[in-house]
Amino acid sequence: MRPQPTQEQIDEWVERSLAEDLGEGDVTTETLVDPTALARAQMVAKQDLVVCGMGLIHTVFRHVDMAAIFSREREDGSFLKKGETLIAIEGKAAALLKGERTALNILQRLSGIATLTRAFVEKAGPVQILDTRKTTPSLRVFEKYAVACGGGTNHRFGLFDAVLIKDNHIKMAGGIRPALERMKASGHQEPIEIETTNLEEVKEALEGGADIILLDNMTPETMAEAVLLIRGRARTEASGNMTLEKVEQLANLGLDCISVGGLTHSAPAVDISMNFDLPA
Repeated sequence: MRPQPTQEQIDEWVERSLAEDLGEGDVTTETLVDPTALARAQMVAKQDLVVCGMGLIHTVFRHVDMAAIFSREREDGSFLKKGETLIAIEGKAAALLKGERTALNILQRLSGIATLTRAFVEKAGPVQILDTRKTTPSLRVFEKYAVACGGGTNHRFGLFDAVLIKDNHIKMAGGIRPALERMKASGHQEPIEIETTNLEEVKEALEGGADIILLDNMTPETMAEAVLLIRGRARTEASGNMTLEKVEQLANLGLDCISVGGLTHSAPAVDISMNFDLPA
């Protein structure tokens, strides 16, 4: 199930974004456009893409024109070819112009994440593609939703909903074994995941009873050895500057999942245009 943002979260982001763009008012539109004039607009894909953010588009245009009408709408997660229409909108021309950039910014950003995620999922074959916490501050729920729309799997949402012992935790705890012992003694019920960077650390993690072993920045050859060493006694997650080419190399090693920070911190915006017509 996709992690749906709440309507309250959607309203808050849209209102903040519109206020940032409109400020005291759209001086160009208010000077040139009859406030009673009507228009139709279509959002069109200018490249192949995976759609994400349609619910937010409704909210953007309803904030500037409560009577806006939507049609030809594609669902989040849909794959569109270049030239296909994402959605058509009818309403007051001035309102559509005021909401245009905010709507496109949101749609291009979220669809960009979904599109990149789909590319990684296709390269990974049977291996799950996970996101990370490397998200835009305050927009995590939307960006993780976009990952899910692209076919990826959401990792922990924050520091509160999963145990992941990283390198700095290990240093502060005095090593892998002490870190695992203290976490197990704490009584937390969540599966315990711990980061490793070489085969000796993998052995320590296994001996300490880790539930998930993170294989960080290892070569494909070392990861293959680690998977053989673990032999299903713990789940395996690969991480570390993942590219499409690297994921394709790792797809058949027997890993359970691969985490990709770039899904959210480096996804390029997709190209979408909004074309206006006067009503017949």
